Amino acid sequence: MSQQATTPVTGTTGSPRQPHRHALDVAHPPPGPGNLRAVLLPVAVVLLIGAVFVSVYLAAFHAPSPHQLRVGTTEIGTAQAHLNQDLDRVAPGGFTVETYPDESAARNAVQDRKVYAAYLGDGKLLYGSANGAAVTATVTTAFGTVAHAEQHELAVEDVAPAAAGDTRGLSVFYAAFGLVLAGYLFGMTTYQLAPRLQYRWRMASLALFGVVGGLLIATIAGSTGFGALPGSFLPLVVVISLMGAAVAATTMVLLRLFGSAGVTLASILMLILGNSSSGGIMPAAYLPGWLRPLSEILPVGVGVRAMQGLSRFQNDGLSRALVILPVWVLGAVLVLYLKDVYRRGTPAPGAGKGHVPRPEPAAG
Repeated sequence: MSQQATTPVTGTTGSPRQPHRHALDVAHPPPGPGNLRAVLLPVAVVLLIGAVFVSVYLAAFHAPSPHQLRVGTTEIGTAQAHLNQDLDRVAPGGFTVETYPDESAARNAVQDRKVYAAYLGDGKLLYGSANGAAVTATVTTAFGTVAHAEQHELAVEDVAPAAAGDTRGLSVFYAAFGLVLAGYLFGMTTYQLAPRLQYRWRMASLALFGVVGGLLIATIAGSTGFGALPGSFLPLVVVISLMGAAVAATTMVLLRLFGSAGVTLASILMLILGNSSSGGIMPAAYLPGWLRPLSEILPVGVGVRAMQGLSRFQNDGLSRALVILPVWVLGAVLVLYLKDVYRRGTPAPGAGKGHVPRPEPAAG
């Protein structure tokens, strides 16, 4: 049997050229535990965040109804008793009634947002459209029933009108959502882009983000931009800056304490729970009982209330924001200091008496 000669394939230089092998022809090792984790973990995390988002927002807004919504009246005695009964028939447990001595006091209460509406008797209602369409529909429907029971036509007066650039009352929610998203992304990317940046420079970056973010949002949404937040410019800048810095710093803390899991925790806490309970879509009185307290604690709800107060409600919520928001920022800054600076400077347990620890970067 004759043996057939095989001639190697050569290139232009005359050297043998290896036959082309497609990537699929190369033998790969069977999938291991690490590969399986890489396949399943992103799916699980993202779907978890999506499921929490859908669940929280549907729980909050799919069928909103008031829970002890604060309203006022100048009626007393039997008339007020009938008022309470009529309101309870419309929405059981939906309203809390405050009594005011005269129309002037009731008007001031609506304008300060101590109450969302005030009934003066004889079918006359004071309300504020700046509270949003949901509140307006709630109070006009409820007190329309009250007026009808008193054999009057409801006559309404808008004593806290919405801004001309915010006819639906949702601009503050969109402005806050954008800022919270930016703060969340800053908190993640600062460690991703510069994991070993020194603490003082990272804090300088946080301060720069807060100040520039406050100036930017106040300029775009305020009187100089869309006119959706027509409050005083500098106080708006301060509140927005503190809110953005609080969200960013909290995200940084969660990332440093829990690693990659901190990203998920921050998205749930700040983006989902924070924005849904902010009061930007409708007041906290419409939220489920388990979600309502978050509007008084989380930076988003505290900041949104102050932004609304500066714009339409005679600084309602401003004092609270100037206390709570700095606490969030300073608390996060302290935790980051302990994590990135203080503990790195502590000698390891069991180090010898003459041992000098090797310095490490301030963060990473």
